[in-house]
Amino acid sequence: MKTLASDTSLIFGRYARQTLSSRFQMLFGILMPLLYLLFFGPLLTKLPLGTSGSSWQVLVPGLLLQLGLFGAAFCGFGIIVEKSHGVLERMQVTPVSRLALLLGRVLRDTALFAFQAVLLVLTALAMGLRAPLAGILIGFAFVALLTVSLASLSYALAFKARTPQEFGPVINAVTMPSMLLSGLMLPMALAPGWLDALSHVMPLRYLVDAMRDAYVGHYATATMLYGVLVALAFAALAVTVGTRGFRRAAG
Repeated sequence: MKTLASDTSLIFGRYARQTLSSRFQMLFGILMPLLYLLFFGPLLTKLPLGTSGSSWQVLVPGLLLQLGLFGAAFCGFGIIVEKSHGVLERMQVTPVSRLALLLGRVLRDTALFAFQAVLLVLTALAMGLRAPLAGILIGFAFVALLTVSLASLSYALAFKARTPQEFGPVINAVTMPSMLLSGLMLPMALAPGWLDALSHVMPLRYLVDAMRDAYVGHYATATMLYGVLVALAFAALAVTVGTRGFRRAAG
């Protein structure tokens, strides 16, 4: 366990320094959710959204998960670049734990998106969001778990892709339906029955519903329980798949 922690810290430090050296990378990922917040959010303020809470309490949780969805899903591009330059091969022959090779990267990604999530929430507060502190913190936890899950799966997929041209379309084919069917922009309560039923096959639906409960101060609910269980199970499965990807690449 001590070796895993030290290896993970080593890998995390390496990639964290790379991220800190690029302000463009740190801030660019927040651009799309910020644009939705600034230009789409005001359109919802007087609309009946079929759920409790203000329009900001409905929209902001969805935008936070959108940040994690699109940001973490494309993390695998880094693996493809490293494969093309031989960086990954050199790291694979070291005695560093394969789990640490994944966790170090994933923790860097989580820290980056947590920073961007804080900026997004601060902007939302300035625009009129009112939510309990506990609910906001719970929301950050859900974003972190989603980032861990999707970044791990993204890295696993990147090992199988030979070029960015192969990787990108697959990610787009997954992320767009996930966004549309999970109710990130608008609650699925507004959807017809068949679309609402279909959305329940998307794990992200349970996370966004739980976050919206948290943002209105509802913590001890079945929706929150389902969201926590789905988020934890999805993260455990994704980390297992991602670790196997690193081990197979080493073989």
